[in-house]
Order: sequence, then C-alpha cells, then structure tokens
Amino acid sequence: MSTSESPNSSVTSETSPLVRNPSASVSSLGSSIGGRGPDGKIRRPLQYHSINPTTEHRVIQQNHGDQEQASIHRYKYYSKLAPHQESRLLMPDHIVPSAYFLILPVKPAKGQQSSIITIFSIWNTLMGTSILSMPWAIAEAGFGLGICLLLFMCGLSLYTAYRVMKSPEGLDIEVVEFSDVCRYYLGKWGEVASVFFSLFALLGAMIVYWVLMSNFLYNSVVFIYHDVTNTSLPISVGNATPYEDAFCINGNITDPTTPPPTIPPHTTEVVVEILQSSYDTFTKWWSMTDTVPFYLILVLGPLINFRSPTFFAKFNSLGTLSVLYLLIFVVVKSVRWGIHLDFDATDLINNVPMYRPSFAALTGTLSLALFIHNCILSMVRNQKHPENNGRDLSIAYLLVTVTYAFVGIMFYAAFPFAKSCIEDNLLNNLRSNDIMSFVARLFLFFQMTTVYPLLIYLFRFQFFYFFFGTSNPKIIGILILNLVLVALCVIFAKFLPHIGAIIRFSGAFCGLAYIFALPCIVYILSERQKGSLTWFKLIVHIAIIVLGVANVAGQFIIM
Repeated sequence: MSTSESPNSSVTSETSPLVRNPSASVSSLGSSIGGRGPDGKIRRPLQYHSINPTTEHRVIQQNHGDQEQASIHRYKYYSKLAPHQESRLLMPDHIVPSAYFLILPVKPAKGQQSSIITIFSIWNTLMGTSILSMPWAIAEAGFGLGICLLLFMCGLSLYTAYRVMKSPEGLDIEVVEFSDVCRYYLGKWGEVASVFFSLFALLGAMIVYWVLMSNFLYNSVVFIYHDVTNTSLPISVGNATPYEDAFCINGNITDPTTPPPTIPPHTTEVVVEILQSSYDTFTKWWSMTDTVPFYLILVLGPLINFRSPTFFAKFNSLGTLSVLYLLIFVVVKSVRWGIHLDFDATDLINNVPMYRPSFAALTGTLSLALFIHNCILSMVRNQKHPENNGRDLSIAYLLVTVTYAFVGIMFYAAFPFAKSCIEDNLLNNLRSNDIMSFVARLFLFFQMTTVYPLLIYLFRFQFFYFFFGTSNPKIIGILILNLVLVALCVIFAKFLPHIGAIIRFSGAFCGLAYIFALPCIVYILSERQKGSLTWFKLIVHIAIIVLGVANVAGQFIIM
C-alpha cells in the first residue's frame, strides 16, 4: 500500500484502488470541558460524539477497539482543522482506518493502441522520400551487393531501434524521448548531441522535400502546358527507342522532355514564330532550378507560420496512399518494359554489375530511410500490450524492408536502358508527358505540401524548447526561423537539386548518432551499471559505432 500526504490522493494496491469513503465522515462533533480561549470563551477538547450517528458508524464503534477509536478521533480532529478539501492538514492516508476506504473495481488505465496500428504507424513513418531513390542507390552499390547491404542495414537499424525502445527500462526518471535517456547516461552533452542530430535530420528532410516539390510542380505544369497548347514532345529527344515513356539523361538534371515543341507539318512560318516565341517565354519564367523553387515560397509561406499543425496532421493518410500508388506504378512500368537483367552480358544496357565501389551511397541513403530512432518511444508509448513492442517493431521493419526492396529491385531490373542512367529520383527517368508519371508527381506534390509544414513545426518546437525553454515562441521568432529554413531549402533546390546526395549525407551524419553510436553507448553504460557488461557485448557494439564512422567517411570518398 502506498501512502501520500496529498489531500486528493488515494491509497492503492496491486489489485484495486482505494479511495476515502465520503459517507464514513461523522455528521457532527461534540466537546467536553477544556479551557478558555483569548476571547474568554470556554474551549473544549474534541471528542468522538455523534448526535445522530449512522448505522455504519455504530458498527464501526462496536467492532473496533480503543486503537481504532483513537484513529477515528485523530481523523475527525484533522478534519476539523482542515475543513477544506484542498488543505494540507488533512489526515494522512496511512493512518486513516480501513473502514474509511472503499474498494473500487476500477482497472488501471492502459494504452488503447493496438499492435496493428503500431506496426503500420512505424511503416508509414519510415516510408518517406527515400523510396524514390532506392533504385538509384542499388545501382550505385551493384545488384548483388545492394541487396545484401539492404538486408544488413535493415537488420542493424531494427536492432538499434530495439535498443532505444528498451533504454528507459529500470530508470528512475521520467522519459519522454530518447534524449532524456542520453542525458541520464551521458550528461548534458549527450542530450545536446541527440537534439542536434534530430534537428539535422528534420532539416535534411525539409531540403529534400523542397527539391522534390520543385521537381514535381515543374513537371506537372509542363505536362499541363503541352496539353493546353496542343503540342507534343518529340520522341527523338533523349533516346530513339520503343520506350516512349522512359529515357536516359546521363546524370543531367535538366528534363530533356522540354525542348521546343514539335511543329505540325504544313504550318506557316508565322505560326512557327508564334509557337517558338510562346515556348521561349514559358521556359524563361518556368525553370526547375531558376524560378520554381522561389514560386514555392508563395504556396508554402502562409502554411508554415501556423502555430498548430493539427490541420496538416489530418492528411497523414496521403502518405500511405502515395506509397501504394508508387507500388502500382512500378508494377505497371515493369510489366510494360519487361525484365532487363543479363549477368553475362557485355553490352552497356543489359550488363548488371554485382558490385560497385560507390556502395556507400546505398548505406548513406538507408541510414535516413530507416531512421525512426528519435521518435520510436513516442510511437509505442500508448501500446495496449507493451510486451509485444519488440515483435511489432520487427514486423514493421520487415514490411519496410520488403517495400524498399520491391521498389528498388523491380525498377532496377526493368529499367530498359543502362543501369547507370537510373536517377536519384526514379520519376526523373519518366517523361513529363507520361500520364502515370503526371499523376504520381501531382499526388506526391500535394502530399508533401501537407507534410512540409509538419516538419517545420517539429523543428521549431524542438529548437525553441531546447534552446529557449519555450514551445510557444513569439511570432517574430517563428518568422525569423522560418525565413532561415526556407532560404536554406531554396539554395539547395537552385544550386544542388540532387536528392540522392542530400539524403545520403544527412542520413550518414544522423545515422552515426542515432542508429550507430548513441544506442550502443547507452546500452554499454547501462550494462556496466547493472554489472552485466561482457567483452563480447562491448566488442560488438563498438564495432557498430565504427561502421557508423566508416559510413560517414564513405560519403566523401564517392564524391
């Protein structure tokens, strides 16, 4: 039985909560001769006396001895001194007679989140923009090594995420996020490191989103422009092949599907000049890197200044729908193109390298694609059956592995040109006039428009709470921070619009902290504190940290 001196506290046990019985109070109080007070009136000491005692009180008086009666005297004396419920002078629960408590058949409150919700919440959170880069990342690593590294990184990320999830066990502090655990074991610098890399991951995601939204908006408007002006795109641009919906652009980020439109035969010179002039004006004001990233400010500027993200959080289901559409998209394109894999071929198109020295691009990309460690504690906190958290986490990572492998391997195997032509955004290998690509870009653009304000909000919340101790800053602080973040996004969208490079670098740095280093360091310190640290555990977890350092170094080697 626990005790408390709080006036509203209740005595609890392992089975049922106990609360004070309001009907067990004495209806009136009597007194006997005592002394005189400052006003000259006679003061009498408090006695247990009821004018009209209830039946329950008579039973209490009859069945309890002198010690119980003394306890009742004290209870009434405390109640007389503290007639108000909020007073601190109420009788402590541990000396209140048991008859003054009611046993209520109330079960302790538990989380209401089922395992299926937990699994798909983790899966949906992990299914980010990295899925668009998965075929490119596998191409950078080589087909055979790429599949092996994909499985290895998924298993390693699952293990360290599990270590993060189990890290609060046995701690005598309130744990909200993994940064609290880092502060407990590593002090202030551990908390600073965890918060910094969490902010860095959010910033990397925001930059990738801005680049992709610029790309999607640009290509969607190009599609609409050519449809409205009734002009067609020449098939001869890029590749003269039977595959009119795909092309190889050899690393050039400029979409080759936007040359001057094809002029229908028998067109007069005046019409040709008008069409050419119209197209030149369009390309001058509608450029994927020179103008569109700035136009996005007009769209997203008003949205990112909202103080509450509740409205945008309602559109989270769009993320699941976009992933499902991408899966259907890859299946349809793969069936149309067929499989182009020949491990013995010597020609450039069909040759499939099993290993490439630039494999670090895949490990860096996966470090961000599998990054959920900074919010896993929040996602499993309301689980109805916490004992199933490990199982649910494993199932979620299995689904993530299957999804990434399916998109990456299927698109890689079916791509009808040289595998080195695969772009870091698989939609860049599809022409702007392809209807399925248009739907995918438009769908993803609206989805990212709702997610980007959430990323800004999460960054702003963590930034101001950690550095300034407030989660509700003044509007001027919000505007300044938003201006800085948007400026960084626009700079990258204009000068470095390669999401593959952004993802692998930000993923490698954030992964070094959250996937490789911090979970292992916390586990080592925890095991040492328990006295159960062995040389095997120490060597294995130090090796994981070394892999994280090598992953970061590898990103600079393949530049």
